[in-house]
Amino acid sequence: MVSYMKLLITGAAGFLGQYVTVNALRQGYAVSAVVRPQHNVSSLPWANHPAVEIVEADLSVAEGLDTIVAGVDGVIHLAASKSSDFSESYQGTVVATENLLNAMERAQVLRLVSISSFSVYDYSQLLDGSTLDETCPIEAYPAVRDVYAQTKLIQEQVVQKFASLPHAAVTILRPGMIYGREMLWNACQGAGAGPFWLLIGSRSQMPLTYVENCADAIVSAMVAEEAVGVTINIVDDDLPSRKIYTDALVQNSIHAPRVVLINWALFRGLAQTAWFVNQRFLFGLLKLPGLLIPTRLDARFKPLTYSNEQAKQFLNWHPRYSWQESLRRCWSDESLFSLENF
Repeated sequence: MVSYMKLLITGAAGFLGQYVTVNALRQGYAVSAVVRPQHNVSSLPWANHPAVEIVEADLSVAEGLDTIVAGVDGVIHLAASKSSDFSESYQGTVVATENLLNAMERAQVLRLVSISSFSVYDYSQLLDGSTLDETCPIEAYPAVRDVYAQTKLIQEQVVQKFASLPHAAVTILRPGMIYGREMLWNACQGAGAGPFWLLIGSRSQMPLTYVENCADAIVSAMVAEEAVGVTINIVDDDLPSRKIYTDALVQNSIHAPRVVLINWALFRGLAQTAWFVNQRFLFGLLKLPGLLIPTRLDARFKPLTYSNEQAKQFLNWHPRYSWQESLRRCWSDESLFSLENF
């Protein structure tokens, strides 16, 4: 138990943040849970827990952050924008991170676990069938990627600058596709098109991490001394293919979409052709959908395998639930936010 430590958790009301907060409380931490103003805090499962202080704050506004950071022992930074508008995403991800880290520096709170994403990797440089791990290259041409990837790349640069401060103790975690009861169908699995679900590259492995497993890894990182100064990917063991995972969802869904299997090589050829024609003959004037932009298509569907060896080594972490057990938990009536053992 680590009840002497107080954590500041940003994005605590989000999908992942709620599980991270529960996990931290179970492990004996006191928590300052940062939520956006006007959030319905009464809906949060830990809202009335005696070890939780709920703090309403917009991190894109620097005023007041010094007071929020003062007195905590470490920070888990989850908050980020998912807006498709660059300006809004930049404010919610990059500016928010800069403001938080500046306040941490002034308060000499130097332990940080920052949550990044698989989106920062340069998938165009990876061969089909290769393994994505922490040695893989970071995206070199952010302009061709989506807004989320662009701002997460800049955010990592901001965090690395903070990590260069004397005595700073920073761990960057890059989770794969996080799934759970509230989010089972996802962008690395396929794409919705009306009543259909386009399953691109059905035999390829999915870079999944179940939200409870991921939360375990994040909280474990706070006291993992060997993880200081290290960037770590978070994915689960025994990852399913897109088809196997999707079949499980369809079999347990009342109103599942009709799944259409699409060959990866053929669809990527289509995307490359569309991109070439648009750039060569239309001077890039045609606004192509994301699925027809090869770099974005690669980031979602390129057939790869994934390693979590570094997470096991530096965090002493092993995924608690297999993907089959995780789905059973998602479909059960059991509360995933049980206050037992708190």
